[in-house]
Amino acid sequence: MSDLVTGADGVLRCAWAGGDAEYQRYHDEEWGTTLHGDRRLFEKLSLEGFQAGLAWITILRKRPRFREVFHGFEPSTVAAFGPDDVDRLLQDAGIIRHRGKIEAVIGNAGIVAGMGEGEFDALMWSFAPAEHAPPGTFAEVPAVTPESTAMSKELRRRGFRFVGPTTMYALMQSSGMVDDHVAGCWRAVGQRPATRR
Repeated sequence: MSDLVTGADGVLRCAWAGGDAEYQRYHDEEWGTTLHGDRRLFEKLSLEGFQAGLAWITILRKRPRFREVFHGFEPSTVAAFGPDDVDRLLQDAGIIRHRGKIEAVIGNAGIVAGMGEGEFDALMWSFAPAEHAPPGTFAEVPAVTPESTAMSKELRRRGFRFVGPTTMYALMQSSGMVDDHVAGCWRAVGQRPATRR
């Protein structure tokens, strides 16, 4: 399979974006773009945890409902969820109905809510590598790195759940801590035009 795909709009993208309009939008506007903010990174952490074992497009299509039922992923609000909320979420077909993942999000919210403003953001970004070589092909893109392993270890030490090193590397990619757009993609390092079209 090629590492790149040309969309109907004539734009060359990473092949995983395929022909799905929502996936292409995510690729073009979000994946690999710098993301900051405690709430936004908590949402990313939560959704990456829900994604474990599933295709990201599944999460992306359900993201609006996730945001609705988790009240915008505001940590202090989610941290206050109780058993009735867990039961309610387990009945909601609009999200991933997995008790362990739902309870992990609630528990993780409590940890983030207990931090000072900006502390979670600073913690997560402290693991971003100082340098990251842009990949020429997807064969060069790792599943885990020393940084994602260290991030996972520290989060687990603090009590976070569903934060394995592979999941954390996916978070690092999606939040722009690393940029893994492959060579030839319009968004690849050194190839981004001032305007796409």
